[in-house]
Amino acid sequence: MPLDNTENTNHFSAHIKGGENVLENLLLEVQDRRAKKEDYIAPTSGLRHITSEGGRSRVVAEGSHGSPTTILAVNPVASNQIAQKAGLDVRTADRVRSEYPAQYDGLIQAIWEKEDKPVMLRTFSDGGSSFDETGTLRAVLSDKYKTFDNEDLAEATIRPILDSPAKWEAVRASITDQKLSLQFKSLAITGEGAGVGDLMAHGLGVSNSETGHGSVSVYQIAWTLACLNGMQTQNKSRSAHLTSSRSDGDTWSMLTDKSKDLDNQALKSKLTDITQSYTSEQTFLDTLEKFKQAGRNELGAGVTPQMAVDRLSGILKLSKNDNASVLDGLVATVSQAGYSERPVTQATLANAVTAVQHTSSLDNVDDWQALGSKVLDLPANQWRAVANPVSVAV
Repeated sequence: MPLDNTENTNHFSAHIKGGENVLENLLLEVQDRRAKKEDYIAPTSGLRHITSEGGRSRVVAEGSHGSPTTILAVNPVASNQIAQKAGLDVRTADRVRSEYPAQYDGLIQAIWEKEDKPVMLRTFSDGGSSFDETGTLRAVLSDKYKTFDNEDLAEATIRPILDSPAKWEAVRASITDQKLSLQFKSLAITGEGAGVGDLMAHGLGVSNSETGHGSVSVYQIAWTLACLNGMQTQNKSRSAHLTSSRSDGDTWSMLTDKSKDLDNQALKSKLTDITQSYTSEQTFLDTLEKFKQAGRNELGAGVTPQMAVDRLSGILKLSKNDNASVLDGLVATVSQAGYSERPVTQATLANAVTAVQHTSSLDNVDDWQALGSKVLDLPANQWRAVANPVSVAV
């Protein structure tokens, strides 16, 4: 079964969320995928897009200079990237590809030929899902994309985590078509947050995307132990896969594989140092102080919890569905230790936002954890807009 199959990927992610072998299982999956990865740089004019009835697509990369022709099954991630690079709305592209496959192929082909440029095809050499396919196309990226893959991240961060006296336990791990995420909780560094009984633990997370859906990241987490909500703090290091300027990109495309490997080795060394720094207790104590302060910032008289959530959603630019999810998170929060039978505060709302991670898609967990930190660090004027009664002119 192809590794990019959504059902297979989600089953694996669910399997490794808990248990003693979380880290071991994740690393085994990383190595398994590493063995199947192949990258190609090809001009779009040398590609053919073929869609069958029902919208199932393949990309044919014509052979050149002795290399064989490659037939690749297109997974949903790569399919969306093909549409986006052609300037098409993804939902519209999905409909046209499904209902008018010949016309869709013709449009993509015309754009590829008229706007010819080199692209990176990231693939799995898994044989595809039919006899004539040589693999699966999992991403279509710029030829300037800097490959720093999941095994590189693991090599840079796992050893300093395991060697730390903080006694880290892997509590959440996932690999999807879009990203890898691995999060740890300290068994040795704990403390009390917003209120009496609000026990928290120091945390650490690493994440990466091999398909253009996020940077290489190492970050700190504050775990609320009553519900295992994780909130990412402001201590975070990101390294983009894409070069920062056109001149840098031109330079990157000129580098040999040896030079690119040296560049990655330098990034690995940097991430190792950052990971070691983020395991320290002092930064966790600073986060606890933020929660204590936020626990003293109560809603003003006449401001109901739902009003506060609605106002907060406006500041965070959340959708109606996300706003409803935060309300659900608030209901869960006010019944747990440290928050029950106490006024709703800024800390309560931060925890309500991070609670949404338990019902979100695997690829969005990190986003909700980061939003929790944003609530905790709201500027004073934004908190007043959430917590204060609205004066009405007479």
